[in-house]
Amino acid sequence: MELFIELMRGGLTALREYLSAHVLTCLVPAFFIAGAIAVFVSQGAILRYFGPQAKKAVSYGVASISGAVLSVCSCTVLPMFGGIYKRGAGLGPAIAFLYSGPAINVLAIVLTARLLGFDLGLARAIGAVAFAGGIGLVMALAFRKEERARDAKAFALLDSDPPGRSGWQQLLFFGSLLGILLTAAAGLWIPMGLLLALLAVILWRWFEKGEMELWMRETLHFVRLIAPWLLVGVFAAGMLTVAVPSSVVTAWVGTNSLLGNFMASLVGSVMYFATLTEVPIVRAFTDLGMDSGPALALLLAGPALSLPNMLVIRSIMGTRKTLLYIGLVVVMATFTGFVFGLIA
Repeated sequence: MELFIELMRGGLTALREYLSAHVLTCLVPAFFIAGAIAVFVSQGAILRYFGPQAKKAVSYGVASISGAVLSVCSCTVLPMFGGIYKRGAGLGPAIAFLYSGPAINVLAIVLTARLLGFDLGLARAIGAVAFAGGIGLVMALAFRKEERARDAKAFALLDSDPPGRSGWQQLLFFGSLLGILLTAAAGLWIPMGLLLALLAVILWRWFEKGEMELWMRETLHFVRLIAPWLLVGVFAAGMLTVAVPSSVVTAWVGTNSLLGNFMASLVGSVMYFATLTEVPIVRAFTDLGMDSGPALALLLAGPALSLPNMLVIRSIMGTRKTLLYIGLVVVMATFTGFVFGLIA
């Protein structure tokens, strides 16, 4: 009974901390961006840059480095991933975006280099970019038949795209939304207020009432699709932190073995890391004896995956694709960490 109470307390604590620290500043802006992508971004534009006819160097390149401008966690990126995937982005580029969003965070890379060493920071940066493109390509190849049918359907629906605004108006609109997300996440309240005022002027001058109502409906659709699974996952992850003490984890990852790297990847994949928090957590583990290989494995798997993240991805693209995505991240992080541990 005492263990059950502790598990409940851990889940409720994680849920309370997540709701207070991330919902208003990160998740709410991300939901509005996802709804805006679904309504205001031309499906033709999505298909041009991320669809099957786009040059792979362009689609995977843009998607793989997108995290450089998105200081978001594995959960905040989900609504935006759902938005571009719904609008017709190919599975491969969409997956590259999904991984890179939380993994290729410039601030996190710099912090990793400062707290854990330049070599680990550089290895994380190179590994994250390679993972984003590589995992996306494997996913696209594995489900090429399903994606071919989905691509054909997307092209058939191109005529139903909403009329667009000029390019600079679209850029200013989405730039203000992205700016609100980034400034809110960073706690820059005055710049965020100025961006909100700018957004209000943009909506007043360039958008019709019916368009904004459609935007709100799409935003609520993503909330209903994602939020329940996300909250359940955060609660479960909080329970895991109680059930699996850090001392036990450290005992498994003290040496650079394949098993140690696999355990680090597996633990990282189910734990939830808010933006930048994975670095001090890994630093604490390394101070307790974690080897550099498992440390890199955790850094490559942890920010991109979490139990809440897995549940939501499954609701967007199904069980088989989700299981392959999780497996690729864990396996690639395991072997990359192991190789790094051998040469570091």
